Amino acid sequence: MYIPENEITNETFAGWMGEVSPKLAEVVGKFETNSGIKTRFYAPDDWATSDLATEAGKAAIADAGLTPEDIDVVIVGTDSPDYITPATSVVTQFKLGCVNAGTWDVGCACASFPTALTQAAGLIATNPHLKYILVIGAYMMHKLSDNKHDVTAFFYGDGAGAAVVGASDKPGFVSSSIKADGSYHKNWGIYSGGTYEPATVESVEAGRTKVKLVTPFPATVNHEGWPARVRECAANGGFELSEIDHIIFTQVNVNSIKLVMENLGLPVEKAHYVMDKWGYMGSACLPIAFHDAVKLGKITSGMRVVFCGSGVGYNQAAACFIMP
Repeated sequence: MYIPENEITNETFAGWMGEVSPKLAEVVGKFETNSGIKTRFYAPDDWATSDLATEAGKAAIADAGLTPEDIDVVIVGTDSPDYITPATSVVTQFKLGCVNAGTWDVGCACASFPTALTQAAGLIATNPHLKYILVIGAYMMHKLSDNKHDVTAFFYGDGAGAAVVGASDKPGFVSSSIKADGSYHKNWGIYSGGTYEPATVESVEAGRTKVKLVTPFPATVNHEGWPARVRECAANGGFELSEIDHIIFTQVNVNSIKLVMENLGLPVEKAHYVMDKWGYMGSACLPIAFHDAVKLGKITSGMRVVFCGSGVGYNQAAACFIMP
């Protein structure tokens, strides 16, 4: 994982909002209470998402005892790309020196990491010549937001997490669950700068090239969607919910995690969360939370772990693995 050094506490963020409106500053406190987010970290102004992805990728490759040349595929999950085109993954491949790797991006927001893990497992299972796939989740949405006027920028922290998925004769990938509902595509997004509305002077000045929350998602999207994805993952994998040792969820709201674990009938101790330490980091928050849980000894070899993420659009995905 990689977290940049520039910390933006809730106090700092509330100060920015207070310069615009005292009422906006008050909302920051409410957001902290509801979400559990206390701080976030920003990358240097001259960095792009690929720089975050590269740092996490380097750490994952080293941790696996490999070299960049050993990597066959680089998959980057993000909805804060360096460019509309080319893909952020190809930039990351170049910066990492993974000269033998093919690449592509996964753009289903916070569902990107479990989606990419499922892709990686399928590729390895069906292509014997592929040995190692680097899966990265990276997020730098704060650069695409108005963090001095838009209070929803409270949620955007920078970071990246990565994992190497490798071929093995031991248990690994078990099952997945993937679901979407495109009727929510106008709720939250960046709506100018693509083919729907190419960027113009007017759209830039109006703020439409920045990320905007247009209509809040109903709480049921996660509170019902996450349990459904976990249950479907269990059904597809032929195991019981009680056999799950740990679940890593999107790190946007600690209360949502508690509610979902209660729905599943599992102790909340089986769901690690990190939003209090590093904030919400979109596509990066699942691999970062996973890395932290491993380092803390909460996840060990042989455990059955489910990754469950949801993102704007909306997209949802879950993937189950037996830890090596």
